[in-house]
Amino acid sequence: MTRKNCTLGEFIIENQDSFQYSSGELSKLINAIRLAAKVVNHEVNKAGLVDILGAAGETNIQGEDQQKLDVLANEKFIQTLTNREIVCGIASEEEDDFISINSNDQQHQNKYIVLIDPLDGSSNIDVNVSVGTIFSIYRRITPVGTPVTLEDFLQPGKNQVAAGYVVYGTSTMLVYTTGDGVNGFTLNPAIGTFYLSHPNMRFPEDGRIYSVNEGNYVHFHQGVKDYIKYCQEEEGDRPYTSRYIGSLVSDFHRNMIKGGIYMYPKSSVTEEGKLRLLYECNPMAFLAEQANGLAIGGKNRILDIQPKELHQRVPFFCGSKNMVLKLQEFLEKYH
Repeated sequence: MTRKNCTLGEFIIENQDSFQYSSGELSKLINAIRLAAKVVNHEVNKAGLVDILGAAGETNIQGEDQQKLDVLANEKFIQTLTNREIVCGIASEEEDDFISINSNDQQHQNKYIVLIDPLDGSSNIDVNVSVGTIFSIYRRITPVGTPVTLEDFLQPGKNQVAAGYVVYGTSTMLVYTTGDGVNGFTLNPAIGTFYLSHPNMRFPEDGRIYSVNEGNYVHFHQGVKDYIKYCQEEEGDRPYTSRYIGSLVSDFHRNMIKGGIYMYPKSSVTEEGKLRLLYECNPMAFLAEQANGLAIGGKNRILDIQPKELHQRVPFFCGSKNMVLKLQEFLEKYH
């Protein structure tokens, strides 16, 4: 067992043998994400002091207004990962297409691709509510030495070799998994170092928090409506507490620590769902399953879904195991 309060760098070195591809490349990749996260954290903490709040005046591929910090975070992560020459491709929620990276000395020799949501919850930036970064890492499936293709990015979530998020809140935390449990590291801003603060993070099997945008209740399908009513009934340990921040990273992080379920269902307005499978749902589902939780898109396990496009949207439910199983009972009544 790695000692609490060790640094992220020490943790990576001490636990490298638990990762099946222990060549050191993944360690370098996690370190690159750590560096970019510290840069973005520095910029987020300056919000309100310099001109980085508000809309950037452009829309992303999903048709959403980009915030200035969206653009900045996207640039910093792509720049850091590219300059370190440790990935062969990057896909970002803010980019129309994937980026193929050809290292000058390696000619596409790198084995990993990264998919990233550079700044999750950016609609909360202007009101000083926690935001985050979500990342997902895969080994490429096309031959090493050739440029990456779309096929490398359209892998089911069960193929992930690592995933995690950074939450920029009252403290800044980096939480990640390489398929051997989930660990959280808190940034000491005085010296710029992440320390292991939350070893072996796990969802309680039962929870008392449900997180959903109830303003969309009228548009939800009946199974979800029935489950929300179940959460509100006075019986046993219910009613549950409703808590919804509107930042996936923040809602997920709270529910993992306290016990709860997060729901972003499809609706009569968003028939395909709203959250992106590759940038949000797959990495969070991988984390959830590694932390004793569950993640489904309705009837199916999120990690089994075969992606069809880079910016595919799906319904998403994840959290404490027994809460997700109870939701599934309600959903199956209408299938």
